[in-house]
Amino acid sequence: MASEHDTDRRAARVAAPSSAAQARDTLRDAILRGEYLPGERLVEAQLCERLLASRFNVRAALQDLAAEGLVEVQRNRGAQVRKVSMAEAVEITEVRMVVEGLIAARAAERVTPEQATELDEIGLLMRRAVEAGEYRRYSDLNVRLHALIRRIAGHRTADRIVETLRGQLVRHQYMLSLLPGRPQASLPQHERIIAAIRDHDAKTAEAAMREHIASVIEALRSMDYLGGV
Repeated sequence: MASEHDTDRRAARVAAPSSAAQARDTLRDAILRGEYLPGERLVEAQLCERLLASRFNVRAALQDLAAEGLVEVQRNRGAQVRKVSMAEAVEITEVRMVVEGLIAARAAERVTPEQATELDEIGLLMRRAVEAGEYRRYSDLNVRLHALIRRIAGHRTADRIVETLRGQLVRHQYMLSLLPGRPQASLPQHERIIAAIRDHDAKTAEAAMREHIASVIEALRSMDYLGGV
């Protein structure tokens, strides 16, 4: 008998991809949404059925995702969603701290009045979510805020690096969003980032972003100490 999880996966099928790139993008999105767990096998036959793609395109998609660090392909054992240890998660976040600091500074230099208004609106929604105890919504708004800052910055290389790094940390980010007190701690950090970008203060924006992500690193380490993985 098919499980509810299997039924959901079948329901998530999309129109037949015409290329390995489309198969890759669809599978990447599924991994980022948590439809496949770290360590879970990615069976080619099942992926062909779900993605409505040829085995050749599925294999090419898996190789691309392996290069991004999302998938691990082992000889004679097939592919699986790559597990990221807490130690590696900290290292990845340290790299994010540098790159996202650069992005915040550039966003402060380029932000338009309309974009500043959008930043303020997200900040207000984040505060309301924390006050209402809606932490899942806060987590979603967090992702939306960082994506908007990257879009404002318009730094394609940095954006590509951050997106790849973020994909490797999906499981840890989800656990972090459930850490008691984390939203209350990160909200004022996000508000300082928003204010600096809105005020075109590149130096303060970079410092605020680095401070925020440094706190993420400390939270990850506390999770490790508490046995969070």
